[in-house]
Amino acid sequence: QVQLLESGGGLVQAGGSLRLSCAASGRTFSISTMYWFRQAPGKGREFVSSLIRAGGITNYADSVKGRFTISRDNAKNTVYLQMNSLKPDDTAVYYCAVRTLGSTREYDAWGQGTQVTVSS
Repeated sequence: QVQLLESGGGLVQAGGSLRLSCAASGRTFSISTMYWFRQAPGKGREFVSSLIRAGGITNYADSVKGRFTISRDNAKNTVYLQMNSLKPDDTAVYYCAVRTLGSTREYDAWGQGTQVTVSS
């Protein structure tokens, strides 16, 4: 199993930046893809970004493309989400998730979430 722990959320003014971290532990060697999702109040969970470990292929939601960057530190088993030019619409709880090799499930583990609040 893989366990995930997010950190780095907080309150920031519009136009500001934050960097979220997601530290993985457990069977980290089995991770194939790492994801960031978010859920705003009263809305469903929304895909933000993903990173495929083999090849480092990244993907972004249109709403964050050009402003957010996903990256990883393999030595620390950590994935980051650098968020720049933040907007009030980015306010949400941000979650990381992983998919593991050979899994038949869409996502195999989720973090507990970290709150990001962007004030106008």
